[in-house]
Amino acid sequence: MRRRKKSAQRKRVGRVSYYLHHGAWYLYYRDGDRPFRLRVADTEGEAEQIAAQVNAQLASSSPTLFSFTSVSFSELRQAFLNHHETVVRSSPATIRRYRSASQHLENYFNECRPSDLAHAIRTDHFVAWLRKQKVSPNGHPNTAKRALRDKGLRFVLEVCRSVYIYAAQQRFLPPYFENPFSKLNLERMRIEDAKPIFVFDADDELRFFQKADDWTFPIHFILAKTGLRSGELIHLLIEDVDLENGWLLIRNKPELHWKIKTRRERSVPLIKEAVAVLRRVIGNRTSGPVFIRHQFDPLNSPLGNLDQMALQEELQQRISRADSGSVLTISQTMEEKLARAVWREAGVIRSERVRTSFIRTAKAAGLKQSSCPKSWRHSFATLLQDANVDPLIRQITLGHKPSEDARSGGLGMTGVYTHTRATTQKREIERALRLWPQSLAYARQWTNSNKV
Repeated sequence: MRRRKKSAQRKRVGRVSYYLHHGAWYLYYRDGDRPFRLRVADTEGEAEQIAAQVNAQLASSSPTLFSFTSVSFSELRQAFLNHHETVVRSSPATIRRYRSASQHLENYFNECRPSDLAHAIRTDHFVAWLRKQKVSPNGHPNTAKRALRDKGLRFVLEVCRSVYIYAAQQRFLPPYFENPFSKLNLERMRIEDAKPIFVFDADDELRFFQKADDWTFPIHFILAKTGLRSGELIHLLIEDVDLENGWLLIRNKPELHWKIKTRRERSVPLIKEAVAVLRRVIGNRTSGPVFIRHQFDPLNSPLGNLDQMALQEELQQRISRADSGSVLTISQTMEEKLARAVWREAGVIRSERVRTSFIRTAKAAGLKQSSCPKSWRHSFATLLQDANVDPLIRQITLGHKPSEDARSGGLGMTGVYTHTRATTQKREIERALRLWPQSLAYARQWTNSNKV
């Protein structure tokens, strides 16, 4: 009869025991009715220290080093979104992007995983499943569906990685559970099917403006000559415009639930043709959005001719009324919905309307390869590069954050120590824009015309 091998002697620290097994040290203890048996160290000294730490946590009824709460991915996703809404206070647009991206992983759990627990994830299976999914471009349900582009797929995976970083912080994952999305090395994922970026030249720009109608022309002319983002343009108020000195002030408006993408406020110089175009667009109005919806009559709208302070007061009154009719404080999402209604009643243009007007005009001008107003921003930056405008001036004017990575060409701390005079910025930007005189001549012609 074979003699049974004697097991290694257990050592104990209070309610926790530790022992040698197959060349490694293991921990055993019970937390309530739940047993824990874990490989914790390679040496006895390390195991003894961890056992003492866990025993102290058990004695004080604190969560132990290895305790965690199993949650379904649906619960984890909702907690992650709530964290960004109520704690981080991310912008509603950012939360919407996170919600859309993480929805793919929730769909995967619902369709493909036998367990809905968040840690029951196979990233290789998920990526293979994700590449087979069909989505509507730009979220438009009426367009033909296609597979995710590489950039979109990488963004989904980056958001999923952030979800699991949050899960680890909240102890929703087993101990020693590595973030499964960190192993994918997303930064090195190749982008092979990115849609090419269209950059205007002088002839293309003139052809576009000649095909634009009187409502479309000033919108895209100002985008082309300032490098503004579409969201910055449509939320531009008359009080943000200094026509006498030729400047646009791009400012955050947190009280109206609108912020610049990078949160970096800046001043953008205007050439005289842009000033003339804006004078004609604004006309006799003294407040409200600079660019208003087609056929919107500000005189017959209660919010059509209010300044920023008045719009803020109106929004606060609506939030207060919504709060008084609810047991709980209304969410940031609800406040954002009320803010959008205030902007809309003030005459603001939808960003989608800017995009569709760009597509329609580009098609009429024979520029079918261009379908995004961001082309103006790319063209503006390229023109500044052609004119050898100082990189710091370019960064200031476009409102980009300095990069901390020198390899990316970012200015980094140079932006902190270098100070650019407003007169220098204005002179350099105007010198660059004069390289394309055709559209400027057309703008002067449009400004002096008798069209309404």
